[in-house]
Amino acid sequence: MKIFIDIGHPAHVHYFKNFIKIMNEKGARFFITARDKDVTHYLLNYYNIEFYSRGKGRKGYLGKLIYIFEADYKILKYAKQFKPDLFLSFGSAYAAHVSKILGKPHIAFDDTDHAKYEHMMYVPFTDYIHTPEVYLKNFGKKHFRFKGIMELSYLHPNYFIHELSIEETGKKNIIIRIVKWEASHDFGYKRDNYKGLVNFIKDISSEYRVLISSEGEPPEILRKYYYNIKPEKLHSYLKNAVLYIGESGTIANECALLGTINILVNPIAKFVGVHQYLYKNGLQEYYDNFEYAIPRVYSLMKEIEKKRKEVESRSKLFISNHEDITQYMINTIHKVLFKGV
Repeated sequence: MKIFIDIGHPAHVHYFKNFIKIMNEKGARFFITARDKDVTHYLLNYYNIEFYSRGKGRKGYLGKLIYIFEADYKILKYAKQFKPDLFLSFGSAYAAHVSKILGKPHIAFDDTDHAKYEHMMYVPFTDYIHTPEVYLKNFGKKHFRFKGIMELSYLHPNYFIHELSIEETGKKNIIIRIVKWEASHDFGYKRDNYKGLVNFIKDISSEYRVLISSEGEPPEILRKYYYNIKPEKLHSYLKNAVLYIGESGTIANECALLGTINILVNPIAKFVGVHQYLYKNGLQEYYDNFEYAIPRVYSLMKEIEKKRKEVESRSKLFISNHEDITQYMINTIHKVLFKGV
């Protein structure tokens, strides 16, 4: 069994790392290409996953259009040499295009309902699309739904190991994540001015330690609070944190599964099925900007221990009622290769 995986984001490393490990042990062979984005290559190296870089990508609509041809060419060249049985990705247009050229199936996972540009680029060329059952779009006969969210592929108890004690990470951490707002599905949105966030940080800094994680360089106004958490240790820091507040939807979802109170500050969240679902399950709250979110954070701080226990309890229940997504991937691959779909 020969599987070609294209990875475009650090989160995708986590989505597929356990699948790769298990399938390697079963004798599968992999060829992996990865964009040089943020800590993607760092994580692949950390988990000893061999890969080939397809470059950093480009910015803007025109740049992204040019990059499609560049990445397609690289992946086609590699795939012709490797001769895969199938392609697997998280909504990769490049894997989709090359799979169609070579006449091989492409299995795509997706949870980003609002990603119109990405959908236009990969959906027509993809054979099977797998999403959470709460995904808001419908791709027709090629669309399959699983009971769970993508983060269960690595934060399910079958895989996640909490490595750091609270003494090692710090007892009263509040973690904040800032993103670049440069992804294709972020067009039309821009960074907050963060003035309200800075005032909040100053107000609580005598009692709590604020750790800011940033995609790229943090804004100047927040730079003094930046803390370089090693990427492979992030989930342990999130597990031990008092609170997460930030712009990353993935990290907010991770907190929901780790039993950590999380406030997602992202104007897109209300259009995403997974965030709506976590909100309905009492595992996440979301706001359009920090100006709206900060008053709610102050309110939560007044009963933080009570809220923490509530979220931990809801998280355990949620996990027990949903699928192991890595095992779902394994089952899916076998069905496709052995014509069970």
